[in-house]
Amino acid sequence: MKLKRFFAAALAGTFLALSLTACGGNTNADTNTDASNYTAASTGETTTVKLGVVGSIYEDLWAPAKEALKEEGIDLEIVQFSDYVTPNNALANGEIDLNAFQHRIYLQSEVENYGYEIQAIGNTFIIPLNLYSDKVSSVDELKDGDTVAIPDDLTNGGRALKVLESAGLITLKADAGFSPTVDDIETYNTKIQIEELKANVIPSSLPDVTAAVVNGNYALDFGLKTEEAIYKDSVLDEEQYWNLIAARTADLKDSTKVDVYKKVVAAFQSDATEKVFNDDFGGYFIKVGWDQDLFSEAQ
Repeated sequence: MKLKRFFAAALAGTFLALSLTACGGNTNADTNTDASNYTAASTGETTTVKLGVVGSIYEDLWAPAKEALKEEGIDLEIVQFSDYVTPNNALANGEIDLNAFQHRIYLQSEVENYGYEIQAIGNTFIIPLNLYSDKVSSVDELKDGDTVAIPDDLTNGGRALKVLESAGLITLKADAGFSPTVDDIETYNTKIQIEELKANVIPSSLPDVTAAVVNGNYALDFGLKTEEAIYKDSVLDEEQYWNLIAARTADLKDSTKVDVYKKVVAAFQSDATEKVFNDDFGGYFIKVGWDQDLFSEAQ
């Protein structure tokens, strides 16, 4: 079932915490490390573009684009990797042409840590962090002393606090920064008790707390529906949480490759893709930044 397969893709996106910053070896699944097998090449009238992803869910997300690109003479080949470390390394080394598995925070950390000369060429989606409860049906029902669980990692925990602020439960300090912590709470508008838990155990902990901010991947895997949330994440305009398509910086100096990559981005940013977001995955994927021209920013 497609919804259950969401778990396999988790984390490179909005929910890939900085704690997953790349470390360790380059374990590559279902791929060949011979660069000649990955480089985009013309075969007759067809151009092959290798796109690195992590998780089978991307086969579904990219299916409409893959089909549309055939009419453009482009064979989009989905290359699966078994970890979040390898796709950027493979892209930087020219083993694949593009990748689409990470959000901006993760890409920035990879570039800073490894000096990769790769950058975003298009936005894809954001996955919301919603507030769920087994005990109350709306945020207005939360009262002083109630316990609200949030993820204990920096990226998701900080984002969860912004969700609580948007819901009117807390007010963060003006200088809290991008990834606030509980120490950055200036005011408890409702005197809730915030409990920090591992993101993956929060859904099963719902009976033990009054409410909880749940990562989209774990909510979906646990069977929680977006319409069941007592508050829906409205903090969707923070670009650092947006997922993206990345390319080598050097390739963006090649007008032929840029023309092809523009078609790939446009094929993904389509009504057909958004239909998959809504119909197949219950709105857990939300399009963002499709009106931005990252190619212009890159050149």
